[in-house]
Order: sequence, then C-alpha cells, then structure tokens
Amino acid sequence: MELDGPLVSTAWLDEYLGAATLRVFDTTLYLRPKADGFGYQPESGRDEWREAHIAGAGFLDVINDLSDPNTRLPFMMPDPQAFAATMASHGVSDDSTVVLYNKGMPMWSTRVWWMLRSIGFERVAVLDGGWAKWVTEQRPVDAAEPDYAAGRLNCRPRPEMWVDKARMLDTEQDPAPVVLNALAPDVYSGTKNQYGRAGHLPGTHNVYYGHLLDPDSGEFRSVDDLRPLFEASGALQAPQVVTYCGGGISATMDCLALDLCGQRNVAVYDGSMSEWVRDESLPLTLGEEP
Repeated sequence: MELDGPLVSTAWLDEYLGAATLRVFDTTLYLRPKADGFGYQPESGRDEWREAHIAGAGFLDVINDLSDPNTRLPFMMPDPQAFAATMASHGVSDDSTVVLYNKGMPMWSTRVWWMLRSIGFERVAVLDGGWAKWVTEQRPVDAAEPDYAAGRLNCRPRPEMWVDKARMLDTEQDPAPVVLNALAPDVYSGTKNQYGRAGHLPGTHNVYYGHLLDPDSGEFRSVDDLRPLFEASGALQAPQVVTYCGGGISATMDCLALDLCGQRNVAVYDGSMSEWVRDESLPLTLGEEP
C-alpha cells in the first residue's frame, strides 16, 4: 500500500479500504461568515460525519483537537509532541497510511496533511476529489464509528515548514523567498475587506486556492495546468516559497500544488492575515500587483 505523491484517487482508496494499517479521516469544517463581515466562525462537521462517512473513516476535529489552545489566533499548529500524541490516540502509528478527505474545498485535508508532514510523518495523502467524488461514484459509506486502537507515533519535528511574523518581516528585506497569498483575488487586492484591514502583505503574489482544482471533478488540476499558475511569481524556481492566507488553512492547498509541481522547499506562515492585521503598524498593499 504505497503512496505515489500527496494525492490518492477514489479508486485507490476503494481498493485498499479495510486494510489493517490504513487510517481514513474526515476533516470537514465549515467557516461561517461573522455577522460583522470580518473573519469567520468555525463550525465542526462532526455531526454530518456521524450521519454518513467513507466506510471506516474516523473524524478529526481541527478546531478543538488539532489547534493550539494557548493562543487567540485560530487554527495555529499545536506543540508537535502534543499533536503527535493526539494523532496516536486516533490510531495513527509510524507504519500507518493516512488518507484525509472533507466536504467542500480540500483545505482542511491539506492542512492536516501539512501538519503531519511537519512532524516527520510522510505516509499521508489527500483524497483527490474528496467526499463529493466518492459519493458521486457510489463508493462505500457507513455511519459506524471505527475501532482504531491507539497507535504509537514518533515525532520528528520539521520547524522549517512553518514561519512566524518575525520571519515574514524579514522577507521584506530578503528577496530570496517567494511569498504566495492563497486568498481570492478580491480579498488579495483589497476590493473585499475580509479580515478588518484590506489588502495583502507587500511583495506577495496571488495564487488563489480555488484555481487549483478542476471545477467539474473537484480534483487538483494536472501538473501541466498548475505550473503556469505559479510561473509569474517565480515560485517554482525559488530557493524557498512561503504561503499564507487568512489562517494558514487554504495556504496548504498551494503547498500541495507546489509539491505536485516539484517545489518542496515550502513553508506556511501560520498566523497569516489573522495575525498580521492585528498589528496596525504592519503594512498592507492594495491592488492586483505584489
């Protein structure tokens, strides 16, 4: 049961469903716009998972179980050892193969994919096309809670996969990293003020996560289609790429697409716009140019 990259097809998962070392997880979470129009209110998809999910799939609660409880910023990566312990409690061991999926855009799956890789766990992939493709193809679903025994998962942190605000400030003087904003073009340009202060971090390029998927199948586009999306920024040839978004979630879709294109020296600014906009001394650029 070998993985060939960061994605698996629905046919691949159906073939291996029920394998002893396979762990499948639904990571669905919804972001409901706040009443004031700035930011989002997260809502777990656990209740929908209880009603129906891919046969044998467990549920990962990104809000309550997989986010740092010691910060006011949303969805921040928890302590790596604590995260590894949580994943082990869900049945993940060093020899497990983990497949992640969710409803809607696969950003929650790519987020957990990135988190697992950042603790040195590589046997993880995202289901291409997600829940929508799985049910359209009438593949097995059930409502049973899986009986995954607790696993043993070693933690080998890779801190270079994350950057903080201080590092982002350094990039303003350091032209080497290419920084990508994964948000929608109207949010990037500042036409839409989504986070309380409009615009994007100076010098950063826009590669919208929604453009990474085929609109009909919900699968990631081919490498030949993805590469042009990154060419204008020079990201594929850069010595390092940093991605960000509103809270470090959709940025990981850019990370997966970059991985498909062969660019693997990538980091996520975990605080993203949620952190940056809180400090009014930090600059933001309006318009469609970096």
